[in-house]
Amino acid sequence: MILTLTANPSMDRTVTLDAALQRGAVHRATTTTTDPGGKGVNVARVLTAAGRPCTAVLPGTGSDPLLGALGALGVRYHAVPTTGLARTNLTVSEPDGTTTKINEPGTALAPETVAGLTASVRELAQRAQWVVLSGSVPPGVDAGWYGDLVAAVRETSARVAVDTSDAPLLALAAGFPRTAPDLIKPNAEELGQLTGRDGEVLEHAAAQGDPMPTVEAARILVDRGVGAVLATLGASGAVLVTATGAWFATPPPITPRSTVGAGDSSLAGYVLADLDGADGAGRLARAVAYGSAAAALPGTRLPTPTDVHVDAVPVRSLSLPGSSALARHTS
Repeated sequence: MILTLTANPSMDRTVTLDAALQRGAVHRATTTTTDPGGKGVNVARVLTAAGRPCTAVLPGTGSDPLLGALGALGVRYHAVPTTGLARTNLTVSEPDGTTTKINEPGTALAPETVAGLTASVRELAQRAQWVVLSGSVPPGVDAGWYGDLVAAVRETSARVAVDTSDAPLLALAAGFPRTAPDLIKPNAEELGQLTGRDGEVLEHAAAQGDPMPTVEAARILVDRGVGAVLATLGASGAVLVTATGAWFATPPPITPRSTVGAGDSSLAGYVLADLDGADGAGRLARAVAYGSAAAALPGTRLPTPTDVHVDAVPVRSLSLPGSSALARHTS
């Protein structure tokens, strides 16, 4: 089983326009869709569509449309009682694939709800192969919460992945190696925040075919105890760095339609490949293939295996600078 935690879930409403968005103008939508969302929920949706047993842990009440939407999609969930309904996030999608997102902050969680989520993760992790902690934390939750959860999961046999940003990401890194996960999935900006590098420089270098600045930055995290760093670089591809190897993959040619859920799909692809016993190159290829497939789909649609073309993703092995003595896993 794979377990995902989404502390700040949402109902994601996507409005598709037939022309470029203009500030202050009146636009007519060509289509609108509403789907259950939040980063961990997206990961759970992709894993479920791929036929993998998955449970999404999240706060929710019985009357919340989010829970009904998950049930309609066949996504198994474990809801911890809370007050209020899931927030609504709005995405405006333009014909060239540009997406503008307006995310609500979410309802503050009461201490008993946070305690319930913590207890649920600790209990269910005993039976999981992977635990995925994804997304922002809602108001009222300490930024160091993810770090505490990682430390708790590390006491089990499950592997743990983290995909977050801003204060929760920085708080997680402040606790390394105690809070170092088996996998962390930063984008270029987030990797820069963690390592003191310029994220724009990292992404620009990768776009020019030079992923080594990203590899060197990711290696800093591996040396601090992280098992693997999956650094996503937008249209330039992604880099995977572990204690024993580094790889760079570029995406196949696609027509971008929406970036919503692309990073979450990449993370799901990595986990799927790991469960299938793939090596580093194989895990990276599946991650990039899933992320690219998501970007080619409209709105908040997420990829199924039939949308994914792993063979179209070129991967090359890179020289690994330095050495790591702290990494908990070697592949």
